[in-house]
Amino acid sequence: MLDMGSLMLVSVIVPTRNSERTLDACLWSIRNQSYPTVEVIVVDNGSTDRTSQIAQRHSDLFLSQGPERSAQRNFGVEHARGDYIVLIDSDMVLEPGVVADGVSALQDANVRGVVIPELSFGEGYWSHCRVLERRCYVGDDDIEAARMFRRIDFLAAGGYDVNLNGAEDWDLSARIAGRSNLPRTSSYIHHDEGRTTLHGSFVKRRYYAPGYLRYLAKHKNDAISQGNSVLRPAFLRHWRDMLRHPVLAVGMFALKFVELIGVLQVAVEQRITRQARSRSGQLYSSVTAPREAGADGQRGQA
Repeated sequence: MLDMGSLMLVSVIVPTRNSERTLDACLWSIRNQSYPTVEVIVVDNGSTDRTSQIAQRHSDLFLSQGPERSAQRNFGVEHARGDYIVLIDSDMVLEPGVVADGVSALQDANVRGVVIPELSFGEGYWSHCRVLERRCYVGDDDIEAARMFRRIDFLAAGGYDVNLNGAEDWDLSARIAGRSNLPRTSSYIHHDEGRTTLHGSFVKRRYYAPGYLRYLAKHKNDAISQGNSVLRPAFLRHWRDMLRHPVLAVGMFALKFVELIGVLQVAVEQRITRQARSRSGQLYSSVTAPREAGADGQRGQA
């Protein structure tokens, strides 16, 4: 039980890039936490929509930094005043008990990171396939990464690896807290997938592929189960869910194969050119653009 008379400040850092569609709901969910002492920090990367207006209406601190979300998150933590930090994306909505659950877990001095389980929601068939996929990962130490830490531990570890534009959550969680037996909050994050499409999933996976490939090279055998995006143990454990929703299960595996093709293409290109593909600002804009009705989009580590 938390002592409500001596609560430490928790800083929640949210990186943004043209996030007007989802940001209001995200920041409202942070403001409506049951834990009373929360600082909201938004770190924007050159948004051209209404992101800055929405952020400044809800946040305690609005910052600008790039080039990508790892650098944005690190910058936010550097400016945070809280003893604890939570790192979320702008298309996520937190249940009211997330921060309080995390603070309770971190009262144990041996706990260095806390996982916040994640569920998805969205529009259309492919988004519903993503919802099924995400349910399979709840409680999976290979896929879920810690999102809440003591600020001192985060800084001591050097924060996110800015050379990873994919799998950076897995990397940080492994460096700070390890990947097994991390405590989990009983409250969830709900991830707004928007309207997922096969083409959009392929484009995004190609974009994040260099980061995933660097992560696999960095962690080698420890990352094999994470790198296999199609034949994951989580899917085998949830075979009953697959049987109950066979149409969604087929679509889910189709999404995972399309994403795998995107990663393999980049891997082949890198082998041929002997260098990592450049991460241009133009491409970053294309995968973080505002999502209209009928447009694609998803974020997430998996």
